[in-house]
Amino acid sequence: VQLVESGGGLVQPGGSLRLSCAASGFTLSRYAVSWYRQALGKEREWVAGITSEGGSTTYADSVKGRFTISRDNAKNTAALQMNSLNAEDTAVCYCNAYTRGLVYDYWGQGTQVTVSS
Repeated sequence: VQLVESGGGLVQPGGSLRLSCAASGFTLSRYAVSWYRQALGKEREWVAGITSEGGSTTYADSVKGRFTISRDNAKNTAALQMNSLNAEDTAVCYCNAYTRGLVYDYWGQGTQVTVSS
């Protein structure tokens, strides 16, 4: 069982990045997916979530209108499109797949997003 994030990197303010989350060893379509991030010296915070079938998405106020969460259950993947990035978005971003009641709860290793000129 594994979740692997990719797509992080260094981007200038105002730029965009697309993070991907690939699941292996389990069927991602049976899980809701959330993205979290943790900036240096700060607690991990929830960023966005999507239901198992993709019918509903929710976002933290800090990213609403700039980030878009999506999933492709046929490919066993999820994604986070991040636009209009600013320095406050600098963090390690994590993908989380979970079932109701957290009976199953899987995390990726994280991918670094750095926004700097």
